[in-house]
Amino acid sequence: MMLGRGKGTDGGTAVAVGMARVDRRTKNLLKRIQPGEVAVIDHEDLDRVAAEGLIEAHVGAVVNAAHSLSGRYPNVGPLLVAAAGIPLVDDVGPHVIERIAEGSFVRLDGGSVEVNGEVVGKGVRHTLQSLEAAYENAKRAVGEELERFASNTLEYLRAESHLVLTDLPMPDLVTKLNGRHALIVVRGVDYKEDLAHLRSYVREMRPVLIAVDGGADALLEFGLQPDLIIGDFDSVSDRAAACGAELVVHAYPGGRAPGAQRLDDLGLAYKLLEAPGTSEDIAMLMADDKGAELLVAVGTHASMVEFLDKGRAGMASTFLVRLKVGGKLVDAKGVSRLYESRIHKRDMTFFLLAAMLCFVVVIVALFPRVFLEGFWLLVREAWRSIAH
Repeated sequence: MMLGRGKGTDGGTAVAVGMARVDRRTKNLLKRIQPGEVAVIDHEDLDRVAAEGLIEAHVGAVVNAAHSLSGRYPNVGPLLVAAAGIPLVDDVGPHVIERIAEGSFVRLDGGSVEVNGEVVGKGVRHTLQSLEAAYENAKRAVGEELERFASNTLEYLRAESHLVLTDLPMPDLVTKLNGRHALIVVRGVDYKEDLAHLRSYVREMRPVLIAVDGGADALLEFGLQPDLIIGDFDSVSDRAAACGAELVVHAYPGGRAPGAQRLDDLGLAYKLLEAPGTSEDIAMLMADDKGAELLVAVGTHASMVEFLDKGRAGMASTFLVRLKVGGKLVDAKGVSRLYESRIHKRDMTFFLLAAMLCFVVVIVALFPRVFLEGFWLLVREAWRSIAH
């Protein structure tokens, strides 16, 4: 828990003290960190989704062994952390992960990181202003990174072209997609807003709900039951994995499938699919192969910044998959803006009011004397209560 904040020894930057949670992988740390605790991570270019996770977890502070904003490209994650008022000590060095034990109490004073009165590392104590300046510099230098990204994409286009030119050996599924809409959910940028806007669409069209890794937990957050979960299962909670959905483990080329061992340990049945590309690419290819009529994508990655945030140096497989599925694929934002519920609440309200009015008119027309006597009785009783 967070013990407190106060002025630093220099009289300026606030001191933060709290229990440490330590993990090189931010998404693993988010599963166990509690409000007010200090997140100790090793996350080069802290991405937006991870930053939003830290903010939602109400962490007391963040200590990053790496550069939260390296300058390669303009990533907004660190700015979100600073804007939320969370102290961020950056570029402390990889040794800090070993020197801070899980559960120990950490004190941040300026850029110094202390455990039991001993300074275990020093970094840069960022402010929103310093991060905004670094962000603007990254925007000006993004052309060089774009060139590298494009080169990597072109290099792998030929290597991964069989995603389009040949059919992958898809497993037989119990889940039926033929002729139906498929809602493919990735726990990416704006997934919560997209799912919130699609409530009416899901309720009325009843699409097949396909979750990509942590997208299963995203659906459960909204009270929706995934029909199919596909991925390497490194960011799916045990609860989501055991929710009753059909499971497909995405294996790397060569057959390595770390997620398979985890599901074996949980005693859960699954299908295995070996393929290059990302799990969200494979989810789209599978839905298309099984005859889905429309693919609606939530939280999927499309821009260079989003791919760099995910640690991918190119987007060859994603580009090829989008070529293959073609006009079937639409972004959730487009659906939420274009889709209109067949029955709006306002229209229903007007309908009920009109029905009530018709009922009153019918009563008056059929029984005018009864209506007038009843109305006069109400007026008289109201007058007596006022007069007395």
